[in-house]
Amino acid sequence: MSSPFPTSVSAPVAFDDQEIRRRLNACPKLASLQVNNKALRDLVKSEQSLTSQIAEIIRRDPSLSARLLRMVNSVYFGLSARVNNIEEAVFFLGLRQIRELSVATPVIEELEKLQGGVSTPLPWKDLWAHSLATAILTREILRATPLAIDDDTDYLVGLLHNVGKVVMAYAFPDELVQICQTPVRSPADVCVLERKLIGWDHAQIGAFYLQKHQVSEEIAFAVRYHCEPGRAPRHRLFAAAAQVADHLVRHTGISGGFEQVEPVARDSWLELEGWQILYGADGPEAMLARAAIENALQRLPAMLSGLV
Repeated sequence: MSSPFPTSVSAPVAFDDQEIRRRLNACPKLASLQVNNKALRDLVKSEQSLTSQIAEIIRRDPSLSARLLRMVNSVYFGLSARVNNIEEAVFFLGLRQIRELSVATPVIEELEKLQGGVSTPLPWKDLWAHSLATAILTREILRATPLAIDDDTDYLVGLLHNVGKVVMAYAFPDELVQICQTPVRSPADVCVLERKLIGWDHAQIGAFYLQKHQVSEEIAFAVRYHCEPGRAPRHRLFAAAAQVADHLVRHTGISGGFEQVEPVARDSWLELEGWQILYGADGPEAMLARAAIENALQRLPAMLSGLV
């Protein structure tokens, strides 16, 4: 399958495009990206849905049930008594967080199946934490823009922005280990190293892999260009939001998961290309965005405590 995304130009590499595509085409597909618990999503989008109906569907999924109970009993909610009832948990969490859980749980479970090819143990839990945190912040960032979103595209953009790193574990395990063991200054330097060792960086690998799943163009382009949103031919706001969210999450101490990147300084995201695309000069929109982001950053560690 050919890719609609241009191939990065770099120094001589270990693999040509044909070999890269062959390896990526051999990776297992993710059923969750095509189905993604449609029954539950339809219910939580309906204002007429009863808590009991939502709870009944959640009970059919042991993993989702466990994650839901873990989240509602986390420090984020600070409940005085432990909740062990799914229906009660649905009441406390609310429909928005139920939707986010129903999106994230099957995707992460299936992505975990791709990690078996790496001989050296990697901090997968850190990668899942980073992906979930980026999903939460991407949604918060896009809420402060004029973009109208009536589905979970914003959340999926953040959740999947680093899917290329997971695919590397299956298709290029030795190269991934080398990337993880090499200290670099910035996420951009990670991409340079990936292109040097493999030929494509994780953004291009992730976009190609998602293209096979026929995900929406917004998600595919955001993943492809989240490291350089100014190059996106379309859907720049999604790519820009993912870049800024990724940077903010790194600032909180939740790294990209694998690579050894230097810490992100406070307010350095204001210099990102993505921030300029989203908010432009430091006007009223930027001021509102900074306030919303500050609030989200304070809540983020507690929110994640029940998810990973």
